[in-house]
Amino acid sequence: MPKPELHQKTEVKVEESTSLKGTFTSVLFLGGFLVLTWLGVFILFLNRF
Repeated sequence: MPKPELHQKTEVKVEESTSLKGTFTSVLFLGGFLVLTWLGVFILFLNRF
């Protein structure tokens, strides 16, 4: 019965460092949109009373 190999060599690919400026900008815009929407609804809620 053949013995299974326990030590298999696996290649790990290292990605080049990528710029995350676009991701950061998108997250800031999305966060700003959520905050402005929340504030708008909150102000509308306060004006109803």
